[in-house]
Amino acid sequence: MYQDPFKEYIKQSEPNKRDKGYAWSTAIGLQKVDGLEPSEHLVKTAIENIEGYITMEDAEKRINSYYEATVKREEDNRTEEADKVSVRIASILSERAFTFSPSEYIGIHKKLFFGIYKHAGRIRDYNITKSEWVLDGETVLYGNATELRQTLEYDFEQEKKFSYKGLSQDEIIEHLAFFISRLWQIHVFGEGNTRTTAVFFIKYLRSLGYDATNDIFAEHSWYFRNALVRANYTNLKKNIHETTVYLEKFIRNLLLGETNELKNRYLHISGAFEEEKPTIENKKPTIDSEKPIIEQLNGTSYTEHTKQNILKVYNKLRDSDVFGRTDICNATGLGMTAAGDLLHKMIYAKMIVPVSGHGKGKYKFII
Repeated sequence: MYQDPFKEYIKQSEPNKRDKGYAWSTAIGLQKVDGLEPSEHLVKTAIENIEGYITMEDAEKRINSYYEATVKREEDNRTEEADKVSVRIASILSERAFTFSPSEYIGIHKKLFFGIYKHAGRIRDYNITKSEWVLDGETVLYGNATELRQTLEYDFEQEKKFSYKGLSQDEIIEHLAFFISRLWQIHVFGEGNTRTTAVFFIKYLRSLGYDATNDIFAEHSWYFRNALVRANYTNLKKNIHETTVYLEKFIRNLLLGETNELKNRYLHISGAFEEEKPTIENKKPTIDSEKPIIEQLNGTSYTEHTKQNILKVYNKLRDSDVFGRTDICNATGLGMTAAGDLLHKMIYAKMIVPVSGHGKGKYKFII
């Protein structure tokens, strides 16, 4: 398991050290998505920065000078990349400036990988595939090289138009998972795509008012990448569908402080590495009266959050003669729009039916 040398800094109350500890913890942890391991020299430099002995600019100069003065072997190139990119991520996360735009996204890539990759800050001009362990060696279908700029601009335009007003935290997280998974899937860059996307996502979350300050990216950066992979992979022949459920668990831990278990083996498409399948039955003890609806829910393709909301409605309203959208809001905490969507899903799944004679928009369970 990853041993985070900055965990104590994140926990302590002094804001300046906490924020720096988080920035460095995240920066170093993210290197693992590309199999990189920073040096002890980088860790010592980071701690000196957190303690206030040197500035972030001094830290970056020290790392650059260290590698200029070092006679390098071929295998040292990966450590050099890990060190230099780590200090750059920490620097970016320590800045408050942010603009939600494709230029900002591309600019982050350039800042992170300048002098490391020749294509730093450039959109790739070739198509790619990547063999994924979590997909049993198969690959996600990434964006076509001839359409990357247009696709990127379209996704940003759609997100700018999207309104979070009136949404519950469940709905917000569901949408955030969808947005960031699609941004990652475009795979604008030849290398460094996940690290760039993660840094951009953290900055975006801050702009939306979230603290996003804990050690989850350090401890679970590989899970984050695998969750992005599963959010963008479909194989109908094998009955595998793209899902943001795993990514939502990660984001809920990050933003809401939940403790959802984040195990990479649960994400493998074969299911061979799962110790137990994370279905509704494993989330809470069931009673006989719940069995019919749980069986019906597990036969749908609804997200785990949708299933849980339907189960809440069932437990609170199954004995009611009739109920409406306001009752759904009270039972789940959802907004009116989301409650209406949940009603439609229950109707489609043949769990409820409209009832006449009690005013417009009244329903009852038929399970």
